[in-house]
Amino acid sequence: MKIYHNPRCTKSRQTLAIIETAGITPGIIKYLENTPSKEELLDLLMKLNLKPADILRKGETAYKEIIKGKKFGDEELIQIMIENPKLIERPIVVKGNKAVLGRPPENVEKLF
Repeated sequence: MKIYHNPRCTKSRQTLAIIETAGITPGIIKYLENTPSKEELLDLLMKLNLKPADILRKGETAYKEIIKGKKFGDEELIQIMIENPKLIERPIVVKGNKAVLGRPPENVEKLF
């Protein structure tokens, strides 16, 4: 199991705590420091069964400045997320060929 984690995010910390309380030590990817590649994002989206627009943080300033009110294709949104990783919803937890968004944090229990 691995978690795409932002230690400054309450939901991300809560999700990590649920995982650790279950006795699991996940791999922790601080995605703001180690931005996922295009291939990694495509793999995450496939495992989440979501589109790029579904994992955008719409409350972020970068969303309002770059994306809001404009039309972008999936490839363009992925590139924008790579260039602005704060736009990627967090946390994302992966186990095998499945992944969940930790919003709410209890979603992670679907992977146990």
